[in-house]
This record gives sequence, structure tokens and C-alpha cells, in this order.
Amino acid sequence: MMRPRTKHAVPAASDICRLSAVELVDAIRRKKLSVREVVTAFLDRIDAVNPQVNAIVSLRDRADILREADAADVRRTDGTGALFGLPIAIKDLASTTGLRTSFGSPIFADFVPQEDDFFVERIRDAGAIIIGKTNVPEFGLGSNTYNNVFGPTLNAFDPALTAGGSSGGAAVALALDMVPVADGSDFGGSLRNPAAWNNVYGFRPSQGLVPGGPDFEVFHAQMGVEGPMGRNVADMALLLDVQAGYHPQAPLSYEKPGSFLEGLAPPATGGRVAWLGDLGGHLPVEPGILDLCEAALARFTDASFRTEPLRPDFDFEALWQAFVTLRQASSGCALKVHYDDPARRRLLKPEAVWEVENAMRLTAPQIRAASVMRTSWHRMLLSIFERFDLIALPTAQVFPFDVGTHWPREVAGRAMDSYHRWMQVSAFATLGGCPAVNVPVGFDDRGRPMGMQLIGRPRGDLAVLKAAVAYETTLPWPAGA
Repeated sequence: MMRPRTKHAVPAASDICRLSAVELVDAIRRKKLSVREVVTAFLDRIDAVNPQVNAIVSLRDRADILREADAADVRRTDGTGALFGLPIAIKDLASTTGLRTSFGSPIFADFVPQEDDFFVERIRDAGAIIIGKTNVPEFGLGSNTYNNVFGPTLNAFDPALTAGGSSGGAAVALALDMVPVADGSDFGGSLRNPAAWNNVYGFRPSQGLVPGGPDFEVFHAQMGVEGPMGRNVADMALLLDVQAGYHPQAPLSYEKPGSFLEGLAPPATGGRVAWLGDLGGHLPVEPGILDLCEAALARFTDASFRTEPLRPDFDFEALWQAFVTLRQASSGCALKVHYDDPARRRLLKPEAVWEVENAMRLTAPQIRAASVMRTSWHRMLLSIFERFDLIALPTAQVFPFDVGTHWPREVAGRAMDSYHRWMQVSAFATLGGCPAVNVPVGFDDRGRPMGMQLIGRPRGDLAVLKAAVAYETTLPWPAGA
């Protein structure tokens, strides 16, 4: 299989922009490239490409960015930070000091935070130059990146298609070489889905590995996490090394076990993979997706990973309802402050109103029952990982769809009863607190990209990344567009 050409009329990326993040950091450290050269190359790329796809928003003034690059060149030493000199655009759900953070909502269209999110502060401290933000759906709700502040982000391969979401801007910016590496976040597939739909990698870490916040509530909201995205696995490990680790204001966070980048060597030597497919017909899946995943798993045998089909004996409909309940209790309650203000309520999209109104109907016993169901699933996962090293699932149940369609009302002949039901396949790793990586698997006959999830045991992040490196060696085409 060959990688199809992007349908966007964009020039080829420069040699600098095609270098990996790891290669760029090394070139800057060895003074083969200046920070100004690197930053200028990516800003030129953004100028040439971003107007066609709308992936990067709130881009800082070029002169200000270059002054920061020049200052970095002056202080450059062999002891620079892990991301020194890399231009990075932060997902627009994370607060950035002095840089507009809209959350994709008209309510916050002009909001300029006075502090960074914890992981953003770490990215700055590691020497990265924050150049702007990447586009998101309103409050990150839904796997289609559009909002009433900046408009939609278009797929890296086809301007008629959605980029996915909620890290859609990040995925497209990566795929079209506008940034060397990117952050994302994931509650119901928001790191994995857009990575799959733009032929890049996205890693959802174990719950607690990357501290979230600062937040008003730090104990109940456990299912949304921050993580890295990249054009290769090593670049994700580079960023994860910076993002991860305990923070005292994030009490459920924990220390990272060591360097993920250094831990990628030696390569994984094979393992057993449980292929869950469509869960014996439980999940409606657009034709062609399972075939691409199964072909990818066949290639994975070249890296000594053996696959066996598995259909766990579990009530997956009840598990999905538990996910919906816990998401409403988290997201719906968080958005209620806007719903309670009539002026702000009018600015909320229907999916946000749906989350709030359903959250208001929840009872404490319902929330506890959902948590009990989640606990049962966690135990089921642990039993699976006694026999298997990885679980494999499609990353999405549909290929990228028309950008003007907010969400598919039907998948494979089955009606969808909510704006996120069609992404049910992403909930299994979330509910288990498991690390999960999207790896590209190929394209359908229309050139639409797809990916596959490789899911590991809780806190087995390095093992998942090592497996992804092994998988990467079997790909017959490069990531990105």
C-alpha cells in the first residue's frame, strides 16, 4: 500500500520541517542548526499551509517569536532542556500564560490566562518556544474539530473531510509538518481519533502519569488525560518525558518510572496481542476498517507479535452506559456554571447543553453504579493481561466523514443515540485507565486514513511505546501527509 497524496495544494515541506523532533533537538544542541533557523522554517511552513486547513490558531506575532528564538540562541549550551528550541503549538484546551485560550467557545473567545497548565509550564521549562495554539471543538466535546470562534479544521488529506477531534488541530499540524511534535488530550478518544484520521501517532498515557491542572476539582475527574502526539513514536516519548511525573497539586499523579525515550531501546522482542475487533458484532463498524486493522496485525507478525481473536465475556452495553454517566458527571457538571447563566447558555453548542442537562438528572446511586461497572471492567482487563501483552482495537468505527457533518447519525446501518456513541470503541482504554497508542494502519480506496489502538496494562506505558516502535518498523509508508 502506498500513502496517498494530500488533496491540499501545498508545497513540499523543507528539509528542516521534515526532521523529527529528536533530530531537531540534536541538531540545535550540536549547533548544526540555530533556533532561529528551525523556528523560521516552521513559521514559513505555517504561512504556506495553515490558511488551507485552519489547524493552528492564535498564532503569536512572528517578530515576537523570532526574538524569543534569538534569545535562545544566545543562551544555547550543551545543557539545554529536552525540547530546547522546538516550536510548539499547545492544544487550545490548555491554559497558556499571556496567550489567548478559547477552549473553542465564544464564552472564552478573548480569554488570556495568567498561568500555564502544569504540563505547559513543563514544556516551557524544557526550552520549547510556544508559537500559538491548535484548534479544538467547543470544550473538547466530540471528535470533530469545529467551533464558532475559529471555524473547522480540515483533514490533512482531504479538505472535504473532518480532521477528527478533539486534538484535530494538533493532528493536522503534525501531518502537514507545521510543528515537529504536539500535545493532545483524551477523554473519549481525543488523542487517538484525530491521529488515526491524519496518519500520525497519538498516545493516551495511563491515568495519572501526566498531571492535569490546575483545576477546581482534582479527585473525581480521572478519565481525561494529557499526552503526546508525533510523526513517530520516539518524538512522542521525547515529549512524554517532559509532560510526565508527579505534581503536588495533582494528588492522583505519580512519578514517572524513568526516561521513556531512553527506554525505547532495546526494541521489543514480540508478544501476544488480543484482537477484539468489533466485539463479536457489538460495535457497528464501517466496512473496510476491520480489514485494514487485520492486515496491519498480519504485518505485526514481522516483529514477532502474534495475534489471537478474543471476545471478552462482558456486558459492553452496560459498560458504555457507565462511560456516559461518568462523563456527564464530570463534563456536564463542569459546564453547568455556563448553563446557569442565560447569556452564556445561549453560546453553548447543543452537545454541551445535552451533557449538562443529563448531568442534572443523575443521582448518587447512578454514579456509584457506573463506578462499580468501571471497576469490574478494570478487573476484566487485568485478567486479559495475564494472557496477553496487548489489546488491539480499531481506533474509530468510521472513516473521516464530511466536515459539515457534526457527527454521524448512523454507522453500518445502526442509529447513533448520542454525539459520541460512534466513538464507543475508544471508551475501553479510558475506563480501564490504560495506556493506548494509535498507530496508522492505512487508507481505504478513497484515500481516507485509519488507525488502530494498541492498549497495554495500567502503568505499562513504556511497554506500549516499545511495541509501537516495533509496529512502526513494519509500516510500508511514512506517517503524516
